[in-house]
Amino acid sequence: MFISFEGCEGAGKTTLANYLFHKISQNFSVILTKEPGGNENNSNKFNILIKEMLLTFQDKIDNYTEALLFAADRIEHLKKIIIPALKKKKIVICDRYIDSSLAYQGYARQLGEKFIHNINFFAFKYLPDITFYLDLEPKIGLKRLKKERKSKIEYFDLKNINFHKKVRYGYLKLCQKYSKRIHKVDANRSLPEIEKIIESKINSFLKK
Repeated sequence: MFISFEGCEGAGKTTLANYLFHKISQNFSVILTKEPGGNENNSNKFNILIKEMLLTFQDKIDNYTEALLFAADRIEHLKKIIIPALKKKKIVICDRYIDSSLAYQGYARQLGEKFIHNINFFAFKYLPDITFYLDLEPKIGLKRLKKERKSKIEYFDLKNINFHKKVRYGYLKLCQKYSKRIHKVDANRSLPEIEKIIESKINSFLKK
């Protein structure tokens, strides 16, 4: 089973991915990973390098270069982490995946869904079974991030509010297009409420 978490900056993806990992790892074999770069337990030098380039590089990167770097990171991540885990019948929980590229580069960068599909053709063979999209107004999410990250500023945090509004618009379009896979969750709800919603969806899925 492959589960992904998506959302704009500050929506709570990482918190909820961690919650679900600890919850279901009591009864199942589970790995928790993220994009870009994987996590501290499963990343390799290539993924770490790409992550550093994408999230901490302060100079302007061409939009197409940005999209291609994410795609390159994703192929390595898939082949070395996700696919081997799925073959071992493990549950994979991923903090961001292909929908991030569609929303950020396809919509906000206006590169188009077709281009993102083309450069991520391999990833589209391995779509998540279920994706949780945490929906939140960008200004609220960015305010949350400012409190959480303090001095740690990442590449996309520097983008203006209009960019983040386009990202959200992209995600909402994806929710409509892939409604069977993507479950929209109101990230304005309290954390316990969101945890219950996610846990209920996963339990229903596991019983199928």
